[in-house]
Amino acid sequence: MNLAKNHIDVGLFSNQRDQQLAFWQGPVGLPYDHLGKLGGGMQQHRHHMNGSILKMNHARDPLPALPPSGIVEVLIARDDLDAPRHLIDPDGNRVSLVPKGCEGVVGIGVVLRVNNRDATEHFYRHVMQFETAGRGVYRCGDSLVIVGEEGKVEKSAEWRAPGYRYTTVQIWDAAKEHEGILARGGEEGAPLRVLGETVRYSFVRDPDGNFIEISQRASLTGGHL
Repeated sequence: MNLAKNHIDVGLFSNQRDQQLAFWQGPVGLPYDHLGKLGGGMQQHRHHMNGSILKMNHARDPLPALPPSGIVEVLIARDDLDAPRHLIDPDGNRVSLVPKGCEGVVGIGVVLRVNNRDATEHFYRHVMQFETAGRGVYRCGDSLVIVGEEGKVEKSAEWRAPGYRYTTVQIWDAAKEHEGILARGGEEGAPLRVLGETVRYSFVRDPDGNFIEISQRASLTGGHL
């Protein structure tokens, strides 16, 4: 996979805008980047996270009550810590601030609950072409995807629901990477879309239904779309 950015981004949805912004900028300490309007009463509040972006998507209308995704926690490396700090956001999402290098995390780690470790191994190693960084640990740039536990994960058709719902991989050629993932056995989440001269993006899904955005942003590719 030809990365345009060396970091995975993480997206969550919430109806609690003010509480979430206070949490991520306060106790977590993430610098605010900017607001993006997604349409349909949805606004994306972007925060810097060691090169990654935390996308706090605020929905004006009530979000559907769907089962949680397989993303159960986000780990964020910090230089000023001697031990992990475990926090919970206003919607119950787990986030831990960890000393840099803890569990191999130097940027961020995305922790998963999975239905089947072998299926997850095949997907992230062979379909997504992430590097192996240990048993059940997969590296994309300097970000990690970590299998934290095996357990029941229900697959939802809708990705806009409360909690952590997707990750984003920034690449040079969205059409090429999307087609390659499908050819290697990946499942499509949404076909390729183009937003003006800003971004091309699509979604694929891992074996537990977690959405992964395949994004080609002009700001990262020198205007190339």
